[in-house]
Amino acid sequence: MMTEEIRIDSRNGVVTVRIDRPAARNALARVHLDRLRALLESYAQDPSVRCLVITGTGKAFCAGADVEEWAQAEANGELDTYGWSEKAHAFVQLLAAFPRPTVAALNGSTVGAGTDIGFACDFRIASASASLRCGYTGMGYSPDMGGSWFLARLARPDVARRFVFLNERWSAEQALAAGLVSEVVDDDAFEAHVARFAAQLAAGPSVAFGHTKALFARSLNSTLAEQLQAELSAGLACGHSEDGQEALRASKERRAPQFAGR
Repeated sequence: MMTEEIRIDSRNGVVTVRIDRPAARNALARVHLDRLRALLESYAQDPSVRCLVITGTGKAFCAGADVEEWAQAEANGELDTYGWSEKAHAFVQLLAAFPRPTVAALNGSTVGAGTDIGFACDFRIASASASLRCGYTGMGYSPDMGGSWFLARLARPDVARRFVFLNERWSAEQALAAGLVSEVVDDDAFEAHVARFAAQLAAGPSVAFGHTKALFARSLNSTLAEQLQAELSAGLACGHSEDGQEALRASKERRAPQFAGR
């Protein structure tokens, strides 16, 4: 089944979602988007999922939309109704709003909607052999999975426009210089580095992380007074959490806190 092309690994609070369609460069058809959306809906409600990693199999992270499905929809006169964009939008909104840390492990070529999935995550760790390309304009389209929203927050306006308008393939190092990825790691150390980083996040205070993500999300549309009020409310919620109480005990006892993620 096509949904088996989305594989899950779970260990010690880190859930890795792997797009496993290497022959299709991990392109996403509608059924894959439905599966990803359902997974995120479930994981968002599960506090045992303390860090989410998304990656791909083979030489690509994700090539974006499944072009064969797209072409068939156009041939059938269904371009306006076949629903890929609506499904992609539902998924990427859940990813951007995920209440705990998210990591895009960019293992290879990242194009179109693949870049948008990366941009929606909190962190983008790229292998040295990875690359990023807008893809949309190369097909005569404008960005369509939140890219125009994410890019405006990640990069200078002229950098964002160049990435989209010229449809250049940027190496991992070029993407790092432009602010589109968080760090670049040698290929032979990539998987181990991602695993260590995700484990660090999963061992942290998940409740505080969730409130911090929400604060960041609202900050660009808030006045300072509104943001301070939101910080006050979030701080009180963190203080009443098990993690907050454990951190206070640990500080008094002069030891490292052991966070439970609650």
